[in-house]
Amino acid sequence: MSASVGLSKALAAEHAAVYAYGVIGAKTTGALRTRATTGFDAHRARRDQLRALMRRRGETPAEPGTYQLPFEVTTAAQAARLAAYIEERVCAAYVELSADTDPGLRRLAVLATQEAAVRGFGWQPQIPAFPGMPGQEHAVSSPAVTEPTPLPPNSGQPVAPPPSQEPSTLPAPEAGATP
Repeated sequence: MSASVGLSKALAAEHAAVYAYGVIGAKTTGALRTRATTGFDAHRARRDQLRALMRRRGETPAEPGTYQLPFEVTTAAQAARLAAYIEERVCAAYVELSADTDPGLRRLAVLATQEAAVRGFGWQPQIPAFPGMPGQEHAVSSPAVTEPTPLPPNSGQPVAPPPSQEPSTLPAPEAGATP
């Protein structure tokens, strides 16, 4: 994938995120609206950064199109679900860009992926196996607490790790629940 294609996909994801966060903000109040405003501002800033970067590279950034939401958003719970969904899609766009050969673009992509993953977790505390990785939508886990493996005193011998335990999965938010 060329840098131009990767940047275009990331820009398209940011345009969609700015649109979606407008809807999210309209359907939330209080702390959720504050979080929505923060997300809106972050995506708008990243969108503007991508536009400027593309112009410096001699490319013409695409303008936003029209958007169809993936599901109806009439409640705060649905708005939170949309925010988590949007952040996952943004992660996916930047994961593709992170494969570019330009170290500056890779750094931008990794930071943007990290920011989107953290925002998405704030809306829906579930972690995909690898945030943004296409095709991994159903592999969800929550962070697990692990205990360190004690070393026998002065043995000098390696200690085998304990048997792997699968982390517990957080339940998906219920349709009527407010995060």
